[in-house]
Amino acid sequence: MSKKLNKKQIERFSRQIILKNIGILGQNKITNAKVLIIGMGGLGCPVAEFLTRSGVGSLGIVDYDRISLSNIHRQSLFNQKDLNQLKVKIAKKKLNNINSLTKIKIFNYKLNKSNFQKIIKDYDYIVDGTDNFESKFLINDLSLKYKKFLVTGAISKFDGHIFTFNFKNKKEPCLRCFYQEEKISDEILNCEYEGILGTVAGIVGTMQANEILKNILNIGQSLNNYILIIDLLNLNFRKAKIKKRKNCLCN
Repeated sequence: MSKKLNKKQIERFSRQIILKNIGILGQNKITNAKVLIIGMGGLGCPVAEFLTRSGVGSLGIVDYDRISLSNIHRQSLFNQKDLNQLKVKIAKKKLNNINSLTKIKIFNYKLNKSNFQKIIKDYDYIVDGTDNFESKFLINDLSLKYKKFLVTGAISKFDGHIFTFNFKNKKEPCLRCFYQEEKISDEILNCEYEGILGTVAGIVGTMQANEILKNILNIGQSLNNYILIIDLLNLNFRKAKIKKRKNCLCN
């Protein structure tokens, strides 16, 4: 059941509500949205933070890792006092301090097909902030199966990739259409191997949050069927169309 905004919420989100593309009706859509974020790392942290600040009503966050010193330069919800603590627990605490009205449910485990199927039905929008292809393909496949809206992000060095897939539309390609090989080295997504400038993670994660909000509100130009390729070292941005592959899972 949709909940109406109270006076404090109207004041809190007034700078969004004043936008003609949002208004009270749009803010109500945000407040009633349910988003699942997989991975509380360099991408997941800014996604969770800005969706919470925007007023998203329900967030699920999935991660099994603990905070290490090497995380802090790019994972914006954590600081030195949080070392060795569970990412999901610290993230929930920080997010509750930002907006106590956002209901946050944590899932402190490594994602697999069984546990993902148990929780995906409770969310309308899925954000992939993982750093390995096994997880990305699992998220892709089950988002396709349950017809969810998926935003996938990937980062390495000074570069970022963003995909969106609206699987309610059967004509859409999927992540497997782009990464056609079944086995791809995770080194190209792993900061430990390739390195990453901290700001790149923040920019790509914030853009993922922006794509979620655009879809909730049904505004702006869609990234569906395209990949946005970002080179932040040379400030090059380009979109490339993803063609649906024959014999793919999405057919």
